[in-house]
Amino acid sequence: MKCVARRSKWRAMNTESTPVPRRPRRPKGLGKRAWVTTQLVRRILRALAWSNFVHVTVVGRALVPGSGPVIVASNHVSMLDAVFLWGALRRRAVAIAMAELWSWPVVGWLVRRLGQIPVVRRDSESGQAATAQAEQILRHGGVLIIYPEGKLVARGEREPYKPGVAKLALATGVPIVPVATTGTDGVLPTRRARGDGPAFDRRHPVTIRFGEPIDPAGFDDPDKLLDHLRHTIEDLRAQED
Repeated sequence: MKCVARRSKWRAMNTESTPVPRRPRRPKGLGKRAWVTTQLVRRILRALAWSNFVHVTVVGRALVPGSGPVIVASNHVSMLDAVFLWGALRRRAVAIAMAELWSWPVVGWLVRRLGQIPVVRRDSESGQAATAQAEQILRHGGVLIIYPEGKLVARGEREPYKPGVAKLALATGVPIVPVATTGTDGVLPTRRARGDGPAFDRRHPVTIRFGEPIDPAGFDDPDKLLDHLRHTIEDLRAQED
């Protein structure tokens, strides 16, 4: 009995003197609530695609690793890009998106529910906060969606890629899966691009084309990695022209 009592006392003392470190908190975007919402919304999107409400073609989806952290980087031509890309994936994913979306009806509720990452454009503090959250997604083995152009870019126009995606990949060692999104600017064009045309045209076909993952270990400079990513996405887009 004395021996048992001494053991119990030692365990109690050891527990008090050596606190157990807390497990890092899982990002909201990778939690159960976000996953349930993801499954529900994706079922709706697939039903719309199956019914040909909008004709969507997904190419190379299997190139996205089935597990482990990965960065998915795509061109940006329409406000619908994230909807189609996010719906094409088979894993839960968190996107870095413009902060204005958080104030939109319905959309604001959805991005908060899904744990997406807001960023205020041309605000360095907001950019740093978004990068920190993005790193947490990758540390927990998640999928991170980034639009390197940082804004909508109309067909025929060109916008320099922001270096954040390359720096993040090099700092974490996480591969980048390049994606070319085409046709979404026909379904929901910007006001300037549509002119007198319809604001929404569901007859326009959409293609989401995934490319081979890019290993950042093969690059010693973020500019070189960024340049390679741009050319890869442009080559993927050219396959649809």
